[in-house]
Amino acid sequence: MSYLNRIIHSWVILTSIAVVQPLAMGQLNFEREPINYSDTDPTDRVFQLRQRLATGEATLSWKAKHGYLRSLLSELEVPVSSQTLVFSKTSLQIGRISPKTPRAIYFNDDIYVGWVQRGEVVEISAADARLGGTFYTLSQRRTDNPILKRETSRCLQCHGSTHTRRIPGHLVRSVYPSSTGQPVYRLGTHLNDHTTPFHQRWGGWYVTGTHGEQRHMGNVVLDDPDQSEDLDTDAGANITDLSSLVDTTPYLSPHSDIVALMVLQHQAKVHNVLTAANHSGRLTARDAVVMNKALERQVGFLSDSTRRRYESAAEKVVKALLFCDEPLLTSPIVGTSGFTRDFQKRGPFDSQGRGLRQFDLTRRLFTWPCSFLIYSDSFRALPHGVLTRVRQRLDEILCGDDTSEDFLHLSAADRRAIREILSETLPL
Repeated sequence: MSYLNRIIHSWVILTSIAVVQPLAMGQLNFEREPINYSDTDPTDRVFQLRQRLATGEATLSWKAKHGYLRSLLSELEVPVSSQTLVFSKTSLQIGRISPKTPRAIYFNDDIYVGWVQRGEVVEISAADARLGGTFYTLSQRRTDNPILKRETSRCLQCHGSTHTRRIPGHLVRSVYPSSTGQPVYRLGTHLNDHTTPFHQRWGGWYVTGTHGEQRHMGNVVLDDPDQSEDLDTDAGANITDLSSLVDTTPYLSPHSDIVALMVLQHQAKVHNVLTAANHSGRLTARDAVVMNKALERQVGFLSDSTRRRYESAAEKVVKALLFCDEPLLTSPIVGTSGFTRDFQKRGPFDSQGRGLRQFDLTRRLFTWPCSFLIYSDSFRALPHGVLTRVRQRLDEILCGDDTSEDFLHLSAADRRAIREILSETLPL
């Protein structure tokens, strides 16, 4: 192929990509090659349970009060102590949710379970290593053959929207709730993660635990949203018993633990960042193959643009893992359930007994600010081009070679401890 023909051919390829790009925006990005979200079977633990139920290898037991909830949590190893209660009308079964009948959320590292009183279904989502957030419902009708139904378009209206940056993901949202639990959207909402200022967290949620002088948006409603835009955050502060606000006897636990809420909002963010990096990396690898073939380059050639795309995805992962932009706590945090104990004991631990699940709760969430989700399947499944760069960047930062502003929150002792913990529990 002559030089001129190669230029023309390259122009045609680039023009085709530019024309296709608008069609691939939004949800179509993950419904096209190489992701094929809706047409690909997940590999997450909920899908595995679904298969085991279908073959009779697993069973779920039904109880009058909670349906399949307790049995499902047991099968998926989701602790009851993780329970949090959200009363804003922001989910699939909004007609059954109110400040008097909040929705219970239970979670572990990669699974989230939602239950409402007299609900038609239990709602489940998982962090699939390659697809991202995957969604299921389990009918609460008693049957000999309970079925976990995979949900796609119905859940993706919210969980594949701008709220999740157009990837199938998870979200923890803070709203200004009316007395019915209906969000007053004209006042805006806040997506909650570990970077969210404390005073913007948990509007529309119940929160049990102490947090000193700090204030959050939980436990209270707007009495008259047409007249007032101010929540009485003092009234919702440092509540350890919800009995004056809501009857918790229908639930598995009387708690909506503040520490569980902090972990929930952190891991929802990191799951989404990992999904975005996974999808971006796979799209980048696909595009590199196309361009290398079009330009008659060597197989595996990495152009500058390809490198930059991998680096951009990796940098977002690194910043999420290392708690960049986490605001400092100004008062100690103390939960009310057994979540803090249950979560910390899971490990892994290094030879000095240190682990990434150990809480600080006086200045920041964790003693060692590196996310426990670095041990997750979602992290391990990152495409090679992204994962290689993530490991390089972690090494640069933890060795002290990178002391740029983004990582100034990591002291020399922090960097050394995280590196030592990872060297024993997850060699870089």
